[in-house]
Amino acid sequence: MKKVLYSKLPTEKPNPRSKNIDRSPIDKIIRIINQEDQLVPLAVGKVQGQIAKAVRLIVHSLKNGGKLYFVGAGTSGRLGVLEAAECPPTFNTPPSMIQAVMAGGNKAVFRSVEGAEDKKVRLNAKAGDVVVGIAASGVTPFVLNALRDAKFGKSKTILIACNAGSPIKNVIDCLIAPQVGPEVITGSTRLKAGTATKLILNTLTVTSMIQLGKVYENWMVDLQPKNKKLTARALRLIQRLGQVSVDEAQANLRQAQYNVKLAIVMAKNGWDAKTAATKLKNADGFLRKLITA
Repeated sequence: MKKVLYSKLPTEKPNPRSKNIDRSPIDKIIRIINQEDQLVPLAVGKVQGQIAKAVRLIVHSLKNGGKLYFVGAGTSGRLGVLEAAECPPTFNTPPSMIQAVMAGGNKAVFRSVEGAEDKKVRLNAKAGDVVVGIAASGVTPFVLNALRDAKFGKSKTILIACNAGSPIKNVIDCLIAPQVGPEVITGSTRLKAGTATKLILNTLTVTSMIQLGKVYENWMVDLQPKNKKLTARALRLIQRLGQVSVDEAQANLRQAQYNVKLAIVMAKNGWDAKTAATKLKNADGFLRKLITA
């Protein structure tokens, strides 16, 4: 790989609109930050085609028993950790299905580990898996090396970066590169680049989970009711979608061993847990096939 000219990276350019921010009053600083933040969704909207391509790769992998890996360093890595951590409680995915690999290891999630982004990582990704590299600059060695190794191992590869000129763009399967412009504080990619990355990660996982039957209408029917708020939400779902009373919803939830989707199928159709489980499996987990009149 050619020597990186860091001063030429889009993420390292100074922002003329925030040039004198250090001399600005608080209200103006906030206004400048807010005005710059408003550019982010527009930039993400312009790469919808690339996001859709990435979703198709992810869905195909997960439908066929593959795994999804998020790999990153610093802010980018932490966003990957957050995304992977939130999928099991939201969509009832097994922890092994969607994993995060952070430069510097688990301790780097809470405290910066300087130099970690320049090191190599060896993934356990295999053919049929998908590896999503997250690197705002598009040049982070930890991420690029992981993507090269994954590609060599026949995994599908995706990079989320705010640099359309990433040196790996012609090696990977999909580059998602929103052009958010220079940061309010030069080079501080935890700002606009971080916001863009979070929006893209949300879209990748939510759209993929919808395609896998984890959502009915706009309800997260595969949630794990492991606290009071989620249990209350689960009961409302069973009542609403199963068209039963709260007492019946509670009984169905218990009989389904707190599998919300299963309890909804039982409530709606009057089936026992075993019958409902078989029907749900035959429907590939899609609730719409079983409860829509």
